[in-house]
Amino acid sequence: MESKQKILIVDDDPNITELISLYLNKEGYTTKFVHNGNEAVKVFQTFAPNLVILDLMLPGIDGYDVCKEIRKISNIPIIMLTAKGETFDKILGLELGADDYMVKPFDTKELTARVKAVLRRYQPREDNNKQVVVPNLTVNLSNYTVIYFDEKIDMPPKELELLYFLASNSNQVFTREQLLDRIWGYEYIGDTRTVDVHVKRIREKIKETDYWAIKTVWGIGYKFEVK
Repeated sequence: MESKQKILIVDDDPNITELISLYLNKEGYTTKFVHNGNEAVKVFQTFAPNLVILDLMLPGIDGYDVCKEIRKISNIPIIMLTAKGETFDKILGLELGADDYMVKPFDTKELTARVKAVLRRYQPREDNNKQVVVPNLTVNLSNYTVIYFDEKIDMPPKELELLYFLASNSNQVFTREQLLDRIWGYEYIGDTRTVDVHVKRIREKIKETDYWAIKTVWGIGYKFEVK
C-alpha cells in the first residue's frame, strides 16, 4: 500500500526538505531527508526507499553523481528537483536514469501528484500475461523484465513501459505528446524531448533486428515496426 512506501528526500535546503516531507507524510508516506550527496548514498542503502526526490546542487557529490551511484545498484524511481531549468540539465538528468524532472520553484501538490504517478507505474503488475514477444525480444510488464537475445537487459521502469507500449501496439504511430500522456500518466509540464531521451536510451540497450525496429516518424513521433 502507498502508506507503507518510503521516500528519500535529498536537498541542501532544510526548508524544502521539511516542506516536501510534511506534504508526503500527510499522504501516508514515510520520509527521510538528507542534505548532502555523500550522506544520500549511504542513507539510500540503509533506508531502502521506494522513491528518491533528488536535488542536483548538493554539498559533497552532486545530484548527478548520486543518481549514477544509485543506478549502479537499483532501478527505483528518481525524481530530480532542481533550480536548473535548462534543457541540457534536464536531458542529462534523464540520460543518467532519472524518471522525472521538476524545476524550482515547484508546486507541492504537483510534486505529490507526480510521486503518486511514478510509484503507481513502478508497482509490479499481477497480470502474468502482460508481455510482448517478438523474435529475440520479450518485454514483460508483470515482472518488469526485458529479455533480448536470451540476455536480461536492465531498464528503469519508464523505459520498459515505453518499450512495452510501443511493442504492444506494433506498426502504430504515436506522437510524443501521446506517449507522454500514456506513459507518464498525467499532463507532463516540460519538454517533449523527454520521449526522445528515453527512446535513445532504449535503442542503446537493444539494437533493431531484421524482424523489428523502433522507428522515428519524422515530424510526428515513433512506432515499433514489425517487418
